[in-house]
Amino acid sequence: MNLVYADEHGNVFDHPDYIGLGRSGDMIVELMEDELIPLPEGATLVSLPFTRPIGLDPDSGQMQALPGGAQAVGALLPQGYTRLCLPGYVKSDKNEKLPLFGYTAVVWKNGQFFVTAEQCDDPERWDPLNCDRNELNVQVERLLQKYPDNRLYKHLSNCALGYECLTASNTFLSRWEGAVPVSYSCNAGCFGCISEQPDDSGFVAPQTRMNFKPTVDEVVEIMLEQLKEPESIISFGQGCEGEPSTQMKIIVEAMNRVRAQTSLGYININTNAGLTDFMRAIVDAGLDLMRVSTISALDDHYNAYYKPRAYTLQNVERSLKYATDQGVYTSINYLIFPGVTDREEEIEAMIGFVKRTGLKLIQMRNLNIDPESYLALIPKAQGEIYGMKQMLEIYRQELPDVVIGSYTHVPPVGMRRPIVMR
Repeated sequence: MNLVYADEHGNVFDHPDYIGLGRSGDMIVELMEDELIPLPEGATLVSLPFTRPIGLDPDSGQMQALPGGAQAVGALLPQGYTRLCLPGYVKSDKNEKLPLFGYTAVVWKNGQFFVTAEQCDDPERWDPLNCDRNELNVQVERLLQKYPDNRLYKHLSNCALGYECLTASNTFLSRWEGAVPVSYSCNAGCFGCISEQPDDSGFVAPQTRMNFKPTVDEVVEIMLEQLKEPESIISFGQGCEGEPSTQMKIIVEAMNRVRAQTSLGYININTNAGLTDFMRAIVDAGLDLMRVSTISALDDHYNAYYKPRAYTLQNVERSLKYATDQGVYTSINYLIFPGVTDREEEIEAMIGFVKRTGLKLIQMRNLNIDPESYLALIPKAQGEIYGMKQMLEIYRQELPDVVIGSYTHVPPVGMRRPIVMR
């Protein structure tokens, strides 16, 4: 289980004299055999700037940081895989922040790379290799010509071709889950927002947020192009926008017009669900799926990360409960982090939250963040830290009717909310 590191030129090596280690929160930890799987197809190895890798000297039993010039290496996992440990490192410059990615511990073993991860979902639909770039270019051009005045298609073309966003790409390929962003504003100030960062945050937002208010016609055109198959999904709430429910009136009118023309496919919203009255209106308009982003079911942790404006975690819970009661297939986009999400108090609070809201699906999503900045932001651990693998087992035992996955699912047969043609 050799330590993996990189030199200053980005070349990756394994160290024959040191055992690879990981991190759980701010603790350096030994890696267990049952935490390791071969590096998944579609994963990417990256060096961590301003870090020094830490390994275990098997002769002395001491943990050692490699000398200057060596950098820690992490793996960026594809969709469907849950990170169990961070790479083992210390920062060589504590003032520097790592780019906003979800770094996973990686080691060299038996002639190949292994990572600390568990597969929680089928990655097939979110494998970038399944997106034919030539076909995508053809379909982008086709839809831009078909709808020359639709600003949303122009915006999404950059997301698909520039950022290689798979959800935006699906919108042009008319398959699976497609995107329809609607909002340039937000009612939260998320610490790790990927589309908008304050000037003094120290982070660079990896995406550009949309800067216009779409018309209902523009939204409807995209929805009707996407909803042509029974299993297709169109989703409000993307990484390139703010909170979609702030544009509730546009969403409701667009949904009514679409459902007057087709009953095919599923309408989904990715939301923070803080605007409870607005969420009720969207649910009442015929929403099929709701995915709510959360990082915790504890108020102090939630508030520290999301910095909600004029709403509370109780609003989020009420929105979810209302949607579940109306037959919407509800899930959470759970932003998880080793050494935090697997704390005793976090697990207990989330199990209660899931039971009270009637959630059907937990989407485990690796939090993309600079670890030191995140750990300095949130409350300290109050109880035992179980480890991510044991945390997953606890959820499966305590919530046997809840699906543990990584991305949006359609409801099982017989669980779909009845569609009312309007």
